[in-house]
Amino acid sequence: MKASPDEQKELLRLQAVDTRLQQLAHTMTSLPQHAALAELAPSVDAVRQRHTAKSGELEDARTELSRAESDVAVVEARMARDAARLQQTSSVKDIQALEAEVDALKKRRGDLEDIELAVMERIEALESELAAITEERDELAMRVTALEAAKGTEQGVLEAQRAAASADRAAIAATVSDDLIALYERQRARYGTGAALLVRGVSMGSNVRLTESDLQTIRVAAPDDVVLCPDSGAILIRNEESGL
Repeated sequence: MKASPDEQKELLRLQAVDTRLQQLAHTMTSLPQHAALAELAPSVDAVRQRHTAKSGELEDARTELSRAESDVAVVEARMARDAARLQQTSSVKDIQALEAEVDALKKRRGDLEDIELAVMERIEALESELAAITEERDELAMRVTALEAAKGTEQGVLEAQRAAASADRAAIAATVSDDLIALYERQRARYGTGAALLVRGVSMGSNVRLTESDLQTIRVAAPDDVVLCPDSGAILIRNEESGL
């Protein structure tokens, strides 16, 4: 393949931009916030599960209290009904039966009130536990929010740099022939480096000094011949420092 030396040298600029884009991509995926958020994730999930479980316990306890309160209301209604019936009857048998039922109802009400008290104490304890879990959850949420905000800020800066580098790349690529660009892209895809400078006989693509045989082959190549590094596969760019 033929390409003017100046056009070939543009590939070095293109490679520099591509290297910068790779660095930006790596930085984007390795921001410290990614690791911090990943480290927090198990704690966030655990506290969420604990919050859900404790909320469920509290809801069950409140339902139990409502049921006990309803039972007390039923007992008190029956006691009121029996008291009214006592006022309306003169039958000794009926009075004895009603008084016995009222005594039983009083005992039942006392038992229910004991249940109410125990459930209310349990609700108080559960509310305290839930408040502590909620505080822990909210603190973790604040840390996550702060990390997400910091990550977003850094990603914004990196994205702006990526957009600028991409624009530079497009401008440079526009000055290079399609055939040369295609070769550059192919070599970069295969070997990781598309173009590299030859400096005093050392290929910057492989950082290895070329053999005398390889250097001789390059020496006899025309300036507009496109030559490849025998080690890295990159397009070798020659200049006055190449040691030829």
